[in-house]
Amino acid sequence: MPTIIEVSNVRKVYKNDSVETIALEGISFKVQKGEFVAIMGPSGSGKSTLMHILGLLDKPTSGKYFLEEEDVSLLNEDRLAELRNRKIGFVFQAYNLLPRISALKNVALPMIYGGLEEEEGLIKAKRLLEMVGMGDRLLYTPSQLSGGQQQRVAIARSLTMNPSLILADEPTGNIATSQAEEIMKIFVDLNKKGHTIVIITHEEDIASYAQRIIYLRDGKIVKESKSKRIVKKLV
Repeated sequence: MPTIIEVSNVRKVYKNDSVETIALEGISFKVQKGEFVAIMGPSGSGKSTLMHILGLLDKPTSGKYFLEEEDVSLLNEDRLAELRNRKIGFVFQAYNLLPRISALKNVALPMIYGGLEEEEGLIKAKRLLEMVGMGDRLLYTPSQLSGGQQQRVAIARSLTMNPSLILADEPTGNIATSQAEEIMKIFVDLNKKGHTIVIITHEEDIASYAQRIIYLRDGKIVKESKSKRIVKKLV
């Protein structure tokens, strides 16, 4: 399978006056097309820093990051923004929906801003919302939706540009357990349809929905394993 992500000996060092803080120390791993990978670790493990690098929101201090075999480590901000918009679908813990417009328009806007005709964007947005079980809430604003429903809208929005990678940062952090299970089942279903997904989490139960789990501690990968759910299916 083609490689979507290749991280090679990535270090990230933050400098504050004369103080250096090492957030990542020699991280290396790959994610193949169609994989569902969880990156897990406690607070301070470096997973948020790694998420920002994977999402082209930050650059490594040293090392290489290849996104679909393109070395993005040294690209300028304009090119990074272009790749970020075209190749990565983000799902955030806080949903990041526009509060005064409907679910339908929240999903349609990225496509319209990307050059799609408004009518076509609304049609595709409706289809994506129906796919995540929100077909009966198209005209609801975020304040009229539960946390789980808002995250469904955010997932639909992440798919608008047909990204190479869906990157989810603590996507169940603000919702109830029952809704979290529903959200994770959506990710599993998307993965079965061929989407490559990387999820950042500190929760073992959430990570177990992935096929493979990468564990971080103190800025280093301490182990990798197949999830318990996957192992149970193989036995």
